[in-house]
Amino acid sequence: MENTARQTAREESWDSLHYSEASNASSRDEASEGDNFEAVGSPTFLTVGDVQRAIHPLQATADRVGKQVEQFAESLDRLSLKKKHKFENGCSDVLPLVAEYEAIASRTVDRLRKIYAPGKLNRSPKAYKRKGRGSIDRSTPIPIHEDGDEIGMSNTTIDDLHSWEQERQTWRLLSLMLQAEYPAKEALPSDTSYSARLKRPVSCGPTHLYSSEHDVWQTFLAEDDSAWEKHTILEWLKTSAESSGEEVETVIEQLERNSDRGTGKNANGWLFSRSEIKQQKRLRVWPQPLDPNSPGIDTALVNPDRTKRLVSQLDPDVFSRQARSLRDEDVFNERAQWRACWEMVRRGRSWETIQDWCRTRNDGWRALCIYGDSRISEHGSWQSRILWRRICVKAAKLGGIDDYERAVFGVLGGDLSSVEKVARGFDDFLFAHYNSYLLRSFDNFLERGFSSTNGFIRPSVLTNSDSFQEMSSTKVVDTMLRTESFERDAKNPLKSLQASLISKRFGVFIQDQGRRWAQLANMGEKSKIMEKPELQSTTPTFAADVTLESYDLLRILTHMIFIFQELDPVIYKTPDVENIIVAYVDYLGIAGKQQLLPLYASRLPSARALQCMARQLPFITDSGERKITLQLMKQYKMDVKAVLSMHLILIILDMQEPEAEDNSNYPRPVILDYDYDYKSEGPKSMRPIKQGFIGQTINADEQDVINAFEWYLLLDGLWQETMRSGTILYQYLLESGRLAAARQLSKTVTFSMISLNKTEKLLGRAIDIANSQTTSEDEYHDEHAMRRSTRSRSNQGRRRRGSSSRRRYKAEREILLHHSGTFLDFENLMVALDALEHWKDIEAQGRNLVDPGHAKPWKKEIKTAHDAVVASMQPLLFGWLQHPKDDAEARAIDKIKTGYLPEMILAYNSVLQYGGHMLSREILLQCMDLAATVAAESSELADIFVRAGRMSELVDSMAIASKSILGAEEKGQKAGRKWKKVGGRGMDLWSVKREGV
Repeated sequence: MENTARQTAREESWDSLHYSEASNASSRDEASEGDNFEAVGSPTFLTVGDVQRAIHPLQATADRVGKQVEQFAESLDRLSLKKKHKFENGCSDVLPLVAEYEAIASRTVDRLRKIYAPGKLNRSPKAYKRKGRGSIDRSTPIPIHEDGDEIGMSNTTIDDLHSWEQERQTWRLLSLMLQAEYPAKEALPSDTSYSARLKRPVSCGPTHLYSSEHDVWQTFLAEDDSAWEKHTILEWLKTSAESSGEEVETVIEQLERNSDRGTGKNANGWLFSRSEIKQQKRLRVWPQPLDPNSPGIDTALVNPDRTKRLVSQLDPDVFSRQARSLRDEDVFNERAQWRACWEMVRRGRSWETIQDWCRTRNDGWRALCIYGDSRISEHGSWQSRILWRRICVKAAKLGGIDDYERAVFGVLGGDLSSVEKVARGFDDFLFAHYNSYLLRSFDNFLERGFSSTNGFIRPSVLTNSDSFQEMSSTKVVDTMLRTESFERDAKNPLKSLQASLISKRFGVFIQDQGRRWAQLANMGEKSKIMEKPELQSTTPTFAADVTLESYDLLRILTHMIFIFQELDPVIYKTPDVENIIVAYVDYLGIAGKQQLLPLYASRLPSARALQCMARQLPFITDSGERKITLQLMKQYKMDVKAVLSMHLILIILDMQEPEAEDNSNYPRPVILDYDYDYKSEGPKSMRPIKQGFIGQTINADEQDVINAFEWYLLLDGLWQETMRSGTILYQYLLESGRLAAARQLSKTVTFSMISLNKTEKLLGRAIDIANSQTTSEDEYHDEHAMRRSTRSRSNQGRRRRGSSSRRRYKAEREILLHHSGTFLDFENLMVALDALEHWKDIEAQGRNLVDPGHAKPWKKEIKTAHDAVVASMQPLLFGWLQHPKDDAEARAIDKIKTGYLPEMILAYNSVLQYGGHMLSREILLQCMDLAATVAAESSELADIFVRAGRMSELVDSMAIASKSILGAEEKGQKAGRKWKKVGGRGMDLWSVKREGV
């Protein structure tokens, strides 16, 4: 039931994702209607995420392959839910996933082929190449279709078609190699793809002298593991050539067009040479075939240039037997026919197909030559086929009109050198080696099984294969990688990947690529997601040409790693391999696929998973996306609390320390203006506050760290973790002097906001616990007032239970306040700093007043700002930061108090001094109250001034305040004004009269 529920939840989440993507696509379509530059309807405001995605160069790639990316993720998620590491089944559990990936690639190829269909693009006849590459101008405009299959394909190129074709081949190859390395222990589903349906032949029982070669061949594949593996790879090479190469019909059409003989059944054969032979027969009135030794033939039967002797008969091997030539037009046609036969044999076309093709051209004898291959013919004796292969090898080495004819006979007889001559790439090269190996191995199998039979002829004697030695897949691949003519394929990432699968060195390949990606990521600035690898003393085995933009390769490798991990969870979990997964997760994040991040990050080892996911959280700024991400992390069993903690720690570590302004061990904010010569204004002047001392500039790292803390608002509970994280964040910002960021944090994520978000879960109601205890109790009392009654004992019981609930509520509230004390104190600090800076801004406006009519409103503003400073400073003067949680926090708090409080108290005294002159002289009494507070035995403020080495500044400041009080008293006496009582206190103490006056 639990699995069913989880599966249903995941299905709904994927359906929701598809709906979201469809809605976004629909919105984009609607926005694109009408004028290309004007939006229809009301304007929409861009979010930060919209701007980031709009300016990021990856967005075009993300839009182009977004659908496939989501399909891959959905298939991976659903398979993971159904089965989990059932190794006893071999590859049976992962083959459906591989088949689905192959199907995704196939569907993409089909859609791209509709766009790049031969009829829709102009091809130049002279641009023909075997694989079709380079035959299409990449600048050709791509038609955009209205049907649903082409949605999202408008940004593609012809190279994308080639890449997806190679990817389809790669997934098919993976399926074959998995079956060879991890044989399935149970029957495969009947609805799987071609690659999964491929079954190993079953031995036909004991073979004997009269067994057909087909039965012997089946037994050979059933008993020889190495031969079966290479046979399956050979079949894959044929299928790949058929699906990705140019159509054979297109090849023939191109070649026939260049032969200047037209098309059709009567246009085939050696037309020009036959015409010459008939002409000579008519001149000599010979009804019998021309004898090449007849007088005058050597001079009469020649080509138009009279440089070559022409054949005198028309049997297929005449030019080899007579050592004569054909007319050039017939030579070209003959080469075209053998080229077509080579293409069909290379692509694994059935003999029936080849026979039909040859019959339409009156060349049935070519089909009969190919019919001798035991792999396409079920008839014939294995003894006669030995002789037939001997003839094919001889023809491949000595006969033939060109390399393609010799290559055809080389494939049929197992000759390697003749097939290598026409190899145009890695696939052809591998095909040549594996084909030769299979037939030579089959001959050895026959020799081992029938050598004692009377009349048995050793195949090695016939084919000169005594020196034949098996070349392993690893050696074949290494030879290809070192061959200069195959350098392009060696650097092709997908071809290198295929080579690693064939040679069973996928682990080596992904190690090389993971290390390569880490090197690329650290070429400039140090990467935040991958450590710079150590330099290797050896050259990587697979030097594929990858870049940081090889996103399709990242996707393929990531899913292949997961597949191999399902089969063997111990391997493929090195840091280099993890780099590939981390890079793919980073790509998904930048491409805006946030909902896919937890699925992939959760598959990394625990520590790397936390770090990987934490690195992606700064890019998720939308509140809705954040909630979905948290839900998905829980769904994939990630430690959400650990991820958020890691998120905060990593951002703090990334932030560069600002340059220190002094050598003090304490952080010291510059609140006072130390450049201003305040003494020039008179003995009663104090050092003023510096305008804009907090600043407004917040860099990207600082904004990220603020966003990191916002994640905690979305989590239920976790009160202690939230307060602890906020405290650490404030500590860092204050110690590093990042006051603008600290103020932004205090306004973005306030304690009141946190309390209202979390207390409903913790206390049963959403309240701001920073209010006074009396207010909270009154709220609780009001809520339960309607439940009270004094008319019965039952009501008295309810009152007792209500009283108990109130006590529990109060206790829980006190616990929450205890854990949040330091965080709340830091927030109070920022409130006070902000009030001081705002006061200075208002005070500066008063210096620039020109219109006397503005003086009264300004004085009201400065009074309001003054009151705000006084109110905000009170929490800092009495019991501020008195309850650290541990020794480390105590040391950090001590540094902050020592650095901040002296500066703030001196600034506060300057505000009071100014208020005493501009607002009311009674405010000067608060300067003396401040001095008394600092000097009180129960206060640590005096010790803090001593530790900071700033007691002399405090004394001077208080002395100036005393002089101001005396001056104010003297002016008041002269004016006949009396001091107002402030808190029951007067200024009688400061009323000093001179003796004798």
